Amino acid sequence: MKNIIWFAALTLILAACSKEDQAEPLADEATAVETPAPEATDEQAAAEEASETLVVVEESAAEEETGDEPIVLALADTQATAREWKYKEGTHYFRLMPTQPTFGAADKIEVAESFMYSCPHCFTLEPFINQWAAQKDPAVRFVRIPADWNGAAKLHAQVYYTQNILGRNGTLKDAAGFHQAFFVEFHQRGNRLLSVEAIQRLFARFDVSSADFNKTWKSFEVNQLMRKGSDLVRRYGITSVPTVVVNGKYRTSAAEAGGYDQLIELIDELTVREGLR
Repeated sequence: MKNIIWFAALTLILAACSKEDQAEPLADEATAVETPAPEATDEQAAAEEASETLVVVEESAAEEETGDEPIVLALADTQATAREWKYKEGTHYFRLMPTQPTFGAADKIEVAESFMYSCPHCFTLEPFINQWAAQKDPAVRFVRIPADWNGAAKLHAQVYYTQNILGRNGTLKDAAGFHQAFFVEFHQRGNRLLSVEAIQRLFARFDVSSADFNKTWKSFEVNQLMRKGSDLVRRYGITSVPTVVVNGKYRTSAAEAGGYDQLIELIDELTVREGLR
């Protein structure tokens, strides 16, 4: 009996929120008030095209994909290339063919977590991924990409990019605290945050004025980021969250890695492999 209970608990821990699970909107989603994305002007469209040209870096589909052995740079430590890798392609992670774009530029190795605020497993992963991000190599960039599989998820994706911009420009002093507070409101306080008014009240708790909120919430920049994120979720073939993609090349999750601690180990291993290319 103890073994059965243990197995059931483990299955729950390693579960993920699938796209199919999110196909139907939440029961109280009808109360959501979504702000239509603003239509881009010709000038904005040109700016967007230039921005995406500079930021999204995609490897050629014609490039020959290598096997498990990394490409070693001339100055790489040859002893490191002889190491045995703990995690196996096809079992613990999967290679994207061809390699897909990253959210940022190619100056760093990018680790992207696709998540949803409504996903309990994404909430559980938070302390693991946050501790890793605080100690990661400076050559590694960590980004989050919210999945937008239904109306509520789209609204929450707009929240994420709004807080991201407000954090970068200094209007939101504690962006990490806001991010955590949103998870807590949803999963521990039963506040589904399905209206713009409820979302704005949460921003106000973090000293963001209604004027600053509305200006950013309805901005072209937020709309642009939402479309880019949605495109990458599709390109990466993400069907459940949380899912981690390393440098647009490797896709994995806690279930495939064997647990949350193992997922962090695997992320480090894959970034090392990328650094030896």
